[in-house]
Amino acid sequence: MDQQMDISSYEGRIVKMEVDYSTICDEKIPSSKEMAKAGKFNEALEVLLQLEKQTRVAADMVSCSRVLVAIVQICFETSNWNYMNEYITILVKRRSQSKHAVTKMVQECCTYVDKTPDKETKLKLIDTLRTVTEGKIYVEVERARLTKMLADIKEADGDVTGAASAMEELQVETYGSMDKREKVELILEQMRLCLAKQDFVRTQIIAKKISIKFFNDPEQQDLKLKYYDLMIRLDQDSSFIKTSRHYLAVVDSES
Repeated sequence: MDQQMDISSYEGRIVKMEVDYSTICDEKIPSSKEMAKAGKFNEALEVLLQLEKQTRVAADMVSCSRVLVAIVQICFETSNWNYMNEYITILVKRRSQSKHAVTKMVQECCTYVDKTPDKETKLKLIDTLRTVTEGKIYVEVERARLTKMLADIKEADGDVTGAASAMEELQVETYGSMDKREKVELILEQMRLCLAKQDFVRTQIIAKKISIKFFNDPEQQDLKLKYYDLMIRLDQDSSFIKTSRHYLAVVDSES
């Protein structure tokens, strides 16, 4: 009952779990992983895909989450990156797939991005995850972090405009599930990239998304200094008064 109530709260609607597959998952998930290690990758996935359907149809969302995570774990552990991308897409599109299961799978896959063997594989995984999370509020934080990773790659390649464009599509100020500090960090990154491509108007617009009251918190002084450094660079050639105020704010922080 507790499991059902937790799930109902997460989904925002009442969902009755018809069958509890937790015991079956306890048995089949480890055995499938052993099967994959023994070279029977396809057979292992067949077992888990069948179990995924059973848990999904029975509305056992916790068990379904475990199965989805196990599928991508097997792909990772056997270095089957193409299969991982394929199954991420397939599983998200399954009829009546639970948000909880999708969230858990996406979160697991995000841990693999920096463990990819090469840049091409990394970009493909990021692209797959950004595609399946697009428009889904319940994974907006994960999508924002993936977009930041993509922007970092583009900037490292010298494509500052591409990096800025990727970051600008994020409306992080509206993300209710994201920590306030992380929001500000991402907005500052949007500002920095817009400045780097000399889009001063856009930088000014983005800067207004940050309430300077946030910087009253002593624990946020590092972000305050970053913010005013960007504002000084933005206004130094156009407004002496504004630039002076920014410097004064920095001095007040240091004192």
